[in-house]
Amino acid sequence: MCMSELSSSFTRPVNACGQSVTVGPTGPGNDRAGMPARKRRHIDVCLTEDVDNGRMTTGFERYRLPYNGLTQTSLHTIDLSAEFLGARLRAPVLIGAMTGGAALSRTINRNLGAAAQELGVGMMLGSQRIMLEGALGELAADSFDIRDIAPDVLLIGNIGLSQICREAMPDLVKALDRVGADALAVHTNPLQEALQSGGDTDFSGSIGRLHDVAGLLDYPVLLKEVGHGLGAAAVSALLRMPGLPLAAIDVAGAGGTSWARVEQFVRYGELRHPELADWGVPTAQAITEVREALPGIGLVASGGVRTGMDAAKALVLGADVVAVARPLLAPAIESKTAVVDWLGEFLDELRICMHGCGTTDLPALRRTTPTKLC
Repeated sequence: MCMSELSSSFTRPVNACGQSVTVGPTGPGNDRAGMPARKRRHIDVCLTEDVDNGRMTTGFERYRLPYNGLTQTSLHTIDLSAEFLGARLRAPVLIGAMTGGAALSRTINRNLGAAAQELGVGMMLGSQRIMLEGALGELAADSFDIRDIAPDVLLIGNIGLSQICREAMPDLVKALDRVGADALAVHTNPLQEALQSGGDTDFSGSIGRLHDVAGLLDYPVLLKEVGHGLGAAAVSALLRMPGLPLAAIDVAGAGGTSWARVEQFVRYGELRHPELADWGVPTAQAITEVREALPGIGLVASGGVRTGMDAAKALVLGADVVAVARPLLAPAIESKTAVVDWLGEFLDELRICMHGCGTTDLPALRRTTPTKLC
């Protein structure tokens, strides 16, 4: 068969939403048969390579919290409690989306879930795309199971924007029900996918599909990026949506883990496109832009939130809660206790920040005004 005959007889594979998908070197799309191996490779790269943004920062360093040397607060009575997506949290923190589908993912997720239960914080699962893949999905499903050890945790499921459409809803609902999710995060990641071997590169029509599915699901829907930011440009597109059926937005800004960097290490074993790896909307900028445009929406600040001071600044700038992911990866491989210890230090620093600002609870903290540095 000549090349022209091969081309004319070839039919590009499509996903459940009828979109054509790229054919990679070993199969269509994201090489579904090798997805668990790719998930494990993501974990390894995040543990061993420099995957933080290089020149790009979160922007938190441009703000200073007001300090009150005559605070009338008592450190040990500072109230960190918050409400988010209808759930009461003991602190304004979500364990961010990390992994699922690989054998090690089960250990990670269960240690994270147990820590979330102990501390009274929320948790977002890694992408559940693999759970939509029939027999492979059923095999991978137990890597997401945490409800037996985290019965009270606000648990947020996770799927990619490229995977949502009306046709996929039955399988998506089944996946959410299977893990006992309270809400759904839909992640949009065009830059990551563009650098991923066989990634989903057709995002046309995705806003319309998001509107349709979010309006039909019985779960609150949260839209998130993966670390390159949702800012003014994205919000402008969302505001053209009739009704905006979203409960929350996770800005997932630039300045922390760069998934454009991760995917290059996974694909090439090296960084070939450094300019793409340090591209996006810095987290602090994303928070202020989204909050200004959508004052009433639930807002998650993630992307380089590494300290309690970062968290306090994010909350002052307009976030309802913050999310932390990669700093918890190594502790989650070790044990629940290691995760609790890391988050305990993080929350202690947030509490000290509130004490030093002279604020006793989160509403009072949000009424303070940070100083923006030149």
